[in-house]
Amino acid sequence: MSPSLKEQYDEQGYVIVPGLVPPAHLEGLEAACARAIARTRSGEWPHRRTVGRQFPPYGDGDPDSWGVQHVMHPDLGEPAFARWYTSDALVNVVKELLGCQGDDLQMELFNLLINPTSNSFALRWHRDDVREDATEEEEREALKIWHHGTQWNTALRTDSCLYVVPGSHKVPRTPEQRAHSCTLDPPKDPRAMPGAVQVVLQPGDTVFYNNNILHCATYDAHQPRITLHACMGEVRGGAARARNILQHGLSWMKEERFARTLDERGRRMLERIVRLQESVNGDVGYSLTN
Repeated sequence: MSPSLKEQYDEQGYVIVPGLVPPAHLEGLEAACARAIARTRSGEWPHRRTVGRQFPPYGDGDPDSWGVQHVMHPDLGEPAFARWYTSDALVNVVKELLGCQGDDLQMELFNLLINPTSNSFALRWHRDDVREDATEEEEREALKIWHHGTQWNTALRTDSCLYVVPGSHKVPRTPEQRAHSCTLDPPKDPRAMPGAVQVVLQPGDTVFYNNNILHCATYDAHQPRITLHACMGEVRGGAARARNILQHGLSWMKEERFARTLDERGRRMLERIVRLQESVNGDVGYSLTN
């Protein structure tokens, strides 16, 4: 792990790690994804990201899906996902990027991004935990908060869906950027956003990014997408991480049968997110509006 990788992550808000998935994990993840996608498309797996809804709550208003939620859920029965989430290859990068120890890490979200089958669409430009209508001052204050976590996409097929604006995790939008993002409408052309770059991943590559970087994504109904989409935090984030994580509904993580599916590292990480859930009183609400 080169020190320049963390420097790039801190400065640019994202970094690509090529070939992060070791061969020992690749075959199991491929097979688990194929089964999870099939169950989601058939309607058997109810936890999904629904076409027509960009952010939680996703509901079930459309039969088509662009994501599979909660892939570590014991009801899905795919242990390959938890093995990858708690693997040395992944955890070691997260520790380096966050500047923390393994005993600081907490288990959070693990989902799967897939292509819709009915029609192509795009997610609007957004930050995951700052509303699009935030004033410049509100945005500046929100970006001062270091949430002590990282989000990542691991591609199992070539993936060029994600667009980011490097460095935007640290500064409010310019007037020109605000004109492209202060809306609920998806972009007609993501490249029109000032400063935008397209992130292209080859199979096995992983992009780690600060989830408050300005970003969007395109979904092509004719281009297969199989991308592991997850995040991990550390305990120093405390309540600052609660809404963005718990809005997805993680009560199932408290079930003993889930803990039994994890290795020792996974169980320790699970204990920390359960403590966060128990520390929150009432409904956390939602970070963004659909």
